[in-house]
Amino acid sequence: MRIIGIDPGLARVGYGIIDEIEGKKAMLDCGIIETQSTQKEEKRLLEISNDLSSIIRKWSPQSAAVEKFFFYRSSTTISVVQARGVIMMTLGKHNLSIQEFPPMQIKLAVTGYGHSDKDEVLKSVMHEFNLTSPPKPDDAADALAIALTGIYLK
Repeated sequence: MRIIGIDPGLARVGYGIIDEIEGKKAMLDCGIIETQSTQKEEKRLLEISNDLSSIIRKWSPQSAAVEKFFFYRSSTTISVVQARGVIMMTLGKHNLSIQEFPPMQIKLAVTGYGHSDKDEVLKSVMHEFNLTSPPKPDDAADALAIALTGIYLK
């Protein structure tokens, strides 16, 4: 099974592509979709959709795992929710089955503890894929954790 994990955002969308074959997991790709704050929001959202579609066409995942938005008060809350909506629409356009996970569930699935910090999550991701250096940037590493959660909780 091939899955894409998505860490939503407007400025940076993390993505990670992993395969699981007979219980063995392999990281195929990870990175970010980055938009420029100087662009109008509608252009940034379109860029996220277009770039995500390209990644999906390249890797042909069968499913997707997306972090559920954890509500908090911030000046960027609405923009992130809008970006997440565009991400969900794009995944749906490509007929991917979608699983959604809140941050605590991702941490629990990847580390065994729902209140793990970022370093513990990163160490677990690195261990799972036998990586000697951490995936960069953090959004890509987070997306790999989200994809792993999709594999673990399928």
